[in-house]
Amino acid sequence: MSKTILIIGGTGLIGKTIHEMLSSRNPALKILIGTRNKGTNPNHVQIDINDKNSFESLYKHSINLIILCTKDPDNNALDYAIKSKIDYIDITKPTSELVKSLDFTEKRTIESKIVFSSGWMGGIAPLLLYSKGVLANDVKNVEILVYYSTKDKAGKSSADFMAENVSKPFNFYKNNTKVNTKHFLNSKYHVFNFDGKNRKVYDFDIPDLYIFNQIEKIPTVSAKLTFDSKLITSALGIMQKINFFKILNFKERKLIFGGSGSGDVSTFEIFVSHSNSKQEKVVLKCQKGQSELTSFSTVLHVEKILENSFPNSVYFSHQLHNPKDFTVSLTSNSSISIH
Repeated sequence: MSKTILIIGGTGLIGKTIHEMLSSRNPALKILIGTRNKGTNPNHVQIDINDKNSFESLYKHSINLIILCTKDPDNNALDYAIKSKIDYIDITKPTSELVKSLDFTEKRTIESKIVFSSGWMGGIAPLLLYSKGVLANDVKNVEILVYYSTKDKAGKSSADFMAENVSKPFNFYKNNTKVNTKHFLNSKYHVFNFDGKNRKVYDFDIPDLYIFNQIEKIPTVSAKLTFDSKLITSALGIMQKINFFKILNFKERKLIFGGSGSGDVSTFEIFVSHSNSKQEKVVLKCQKGQSELTSFSTVLHVEKILENSFPNSVYFSHQLHNPKDFTVSLTSNSSISIH
């Protein structure tokens, strides 16, 4: 029997890419697009994510799974999925909203599969780590170093995220103690594997910090990021140090972080320190950038959910897969490589 998927935010870059990939790989699926402006497309369903009443239009559709590709600060889509016993996957939440959503689910009876896939690039970092046969209880330190291009196709959504969050404090973890910081503080130099260039990397908030420490119980977790432009990266560090972002409004901050490009490479490296002092590194590179990697990871998660082999519960996306099988599936996309 054909299944119906609703992509809320399906007119954005990531939503469109997920739609195209899912349709290509699973032509029997019926895919609806939830959007604020319905228009004339028969597969578009009018939904205002900030208006609970607008979700009533969904009751006439037999929806099996909701993919959330847009901000939902009040958890209206999550609330609807839980009440309607519909499977749900969210790829959008920054750490603070992820924690809020988790708290929201703890107060509810869950009769579907609720999946949070908000980690970096679809929440796949733990899968890359565990695909090496690493066990979480043998790991004492995880560090994620990210290279991000200003020419990435997902630049607009990334600019929105950074404009909204650049001045907000966040935590990384050291020996299970929260350490407060902000984006673009505490720099160090790192030579990235993909081009051999020495670049300055700065503190950066990704939900993997919370997931590795609070869910996987790894005591020390940190993440740092650099942009392709060394000048831009250093300038952002200076701006944060002098609290320049605080005097700018959202639109002004958004201009600093740029918009969508034509596409470029994105890569991140995971460094692992074991309790026996052994160290390992996993490198992932996507030639087509963040949007391709996030979308394809999400499609693999969705396909796993649709297999219906899991009991109803709350999951993180990495908990859906066998790590080694997942890396094989991930690298079936010719633009993605893992070393």
